[in-house]
Amino acid sequence: MTPIRVAIVGVGNCASALVQGVAVAQSGEQLRGVTYPLIGGYAARDLNFVAAFDVDARKVGKPLGEAIFAPPNCCFKIAGSPQSAACLPTVEVLSAPLLDGVAPHMLDAPEHASFRLTDAPALSREAIVDALQEQQVHVLINYLPVGSQAASEFWAGVCLDAGVALCNCIPVFIASDPAWEARFIARGLPLIGDDMRSSFGASVLSQMLQELAFDRGHTVKAHIQQNVGGNTDFLNMIDKSRLASKKISKENVIRSQNDIRGVSTEGSYLFAGPSDYIEYYGDNKVATFRLELEGFGGAPVTLDARLSVQDSPNSAGVVIDAVRFLQVAHEMGISGSLRGASAFTQKTPPKQLMFKDAKAECDALAQREFTDMTRAQITQ
Repeated sequence: MTPIRVAIVGVGNCASALVQGVAVAQSGEQLRGVTYPLIGGYAARDLNFVAAFDVDARKVGKPLGEAIFAPPNCCFKIAGSPQSAACLPTVEVLSAPLLDGVAPHMLDAPEHASFRLTDAPALSREAIVDALQEQQVHVLINYLPVGSQAASEFWAGVCLDAGVALCNCIPVFIASDPAWEARFIARGLPLIGDDMRSSFGASVLSQMLQELAFDRGHTVKAHIQQNVGGNTDFLNMIDKSRLASKKISKENVIRSQNDIRGVSTEGSYLFAGPSDYIEYYGDNKVATFRLELEGFGGAPVTLDARLSVQDSPNSAGVVIDAVRFLQVAHEMGISGSLRGASAFTQKTPPKQLMFKDAKAECDALAQREFTDMTRAQITQ
């Protein structure tokens, strides 16, 4: 297969896990934790990172394969990645416009844990579009920090200008916004979003627990999910003003199961969101769950659970799938927000689906088939 040419915006921990994992696959070693070995004939090794953008002085101007290990990144080292150093990308990380990508408190945090802005002049929008077109980029991945509303909209506009598909991994609502989707349809481009969910993370576990409760005839009186971690993502979210869309996005995962079944949330308590930054945890995330249910005859049922995961690697396999779904959709002439692939890989897709239905849509697209859910619009 011809490699999928990928650009990354934000060379943080998630980018580190993604690039390391693809390098492992390209080295010929087994890459575990990817849902689909093949999507439309594309394997994980077929991703080719040809452009990258950041604002940190320790990353801008460096080869991408080196920048992914620069502070403040603390990503878990993917098994096999030291042996695959020759496969790490050498493309230079370019200086991006700052916009609202860095919260002010991040610049006051310790250097090893936070951002330090580059003195290199940021590329203009026109220069960025030229760079993407020169590198013939197929898919751009938005890995900006939570709360980067203006910056995310800037990069979505860049994708439209450059003719590039978008994978929006943060809770700024682009793919789920009909106005933005209409613009991508007009350009004949697919997109996936919004707010990536991990392969086996808090959001998908909350969804499955909520689905199980309903499928077994229980009433959900309370569903509480709390998350703590020690990477830059959690440090960034100390600023509660950047959390509005994140909290909405995480709670959408739970609330959607009520909406799909037409079950009112009135009288039930739903909460999901980050609760604290603990530097000691590094890239490890700890999520706790409490579900209070009513079963047969109103009998109470309570579930308390705890999940501990390496946060960034937990997301990488999902993004590898999303990139390949976008490439296959584009080759099939599918434009707009991919319903099934977004519901499977993101917290706030344009249409919430039950897990089995989202998976069925992805299965079809992986076989280069399409249904009404995967197809937002077929370009003529």
